Amino acid sequence: MAPAPPAPQAVWAYDPWAAGTGTGPATAAPHSREVRVGRGKLLAGAVVVALVAGGIGGGIGVYLERGGGGGRVTLPQAGVGAGERAAGSVAGIAARALPGVVTIHVRAGGDQSTGTGFVLDKAGHILTNNHVVQAAATGGSISVTFNGGQTAKATLVGRDGGYDLAVIKVSGVSGLTPLALGNSDSVRVGDSVVAIGAPFDLAGTVTTGIISAKERPITAGGRKKSGDSSDVSYVDALQTDAPINPGNSGGPLMDSQARVIGINSAIRSAGDSDTGHGQGGSIGLGFAIPINQAKRVAEELINTGRATHPVIGVSLDMGYAGDGARVNPDGSGGPAVTPGGAADKAGIRPGDVIKKVDGVAVHSGQELIVKVRSHRPGDDLGLTVERDGQERTVRLVLGSASSG
Repeated sequence: MAPAPPAPQAVWAYDPWAAGTGTGPATAAPHSREVRVGRGKLLAGAVVVALVAGGIGGGIGVYLERGGGGGRVTLPQAGVGAGERAAGSVAGIAARALPGVVTIHVRAGGDQSTGTGFVLDKAGHILTNNHVVQAAATGGSISVTFNGGQTAKATLVGRDGGYDLAVIKVSGVSGLTPLALGNSDSVRVGDSVVAIGAPFDLAGTVTTGIISAKERPITAGGRKKSGDSSDVSYVDALQTDAPINPGNSGGPLMDSQARVIGINSAIRSAGDSDTGHGQGGSIGLGFAIPINQAKRVAEELINTGRATHPVIGVSLDMGYAGDGARVNPDGSGGPAVTPGGAADKAGIRPGDVIKKVDGVAVHSGQELIVKVRSHRPGDDLGLTVERDGQERTVRLVLGSASSG
């Protein structure tokens, strides 16, 4: 009889794929355990291969995406091109005008304000708005900064609240670039314009638009106080939709030939009940003093320190609610018609209503003042006057009154 085979030995083994704790004898046969372990090795190997393959594939994708397969990446770009711009383009106008535009800083009584001005001549005269430098008239200081960054102190030469214009002067500054002056009588509605200034102290800001209207009667530069209108300017303004904002005041409004045709002075903002210089932003309603008027006033301020105003020699009833400008009917506060003045010589009487100036209708006392102020002393005007329901036309020669 053959001897019996030896009894199988207990095997202590850890099988990660089998149930149990792996701390006692294996419950599966050795052959079965080896098969299970073999499958585990195959599965683990498959996982490793998948990870390696994924890593290689991802690396190749990133490499290709970054252009590793085709050398360094060079993006297409236009060449430098010509640096010059057409003279009549906005860029061409700005290039010529910016050297002659300055930013004005006024300090007075602990306050500081910013405005704009532009160079009139090689002597250093600079034109701006009266409301820009008015605070310096009683002891403040004025400094100007040129487009290239140079800063200089300025002195007040003369100012006029009725026209909202002022001239200041810098000394010891070389290389000044005066701006060419145009003719505002030649301006037409729809003409392209460029405005330059320092809105909210952002110096050298250039905006563009058109002349959207002419001969807009506006008041600017101040508010009436106790019946005194000496700080209020009456302007027969150019209207523009070129964006202008606080800080643009005093800056040039230029035509397509880089000539100044107006001085940016006022805006109307959303919610405004009156045209003025509040902190509201532009809504496309800006107003500029015509350069023909500004030129005359600037010359007088430079030559004499004060400006003259054309007058007809009447006191107006500013509370009159009818159509036209009524001469005070009772002469309260002074003579309704100045004895020996232009209106007196033309036969105008208290209570007469002035309806037109040179054939153009005026609808209020304010509009009459604006129309008269747009002329020079000595100019001949035709006034249409209504008295007792009857209209007649009279002619007169404008008198003169000094702003001083």
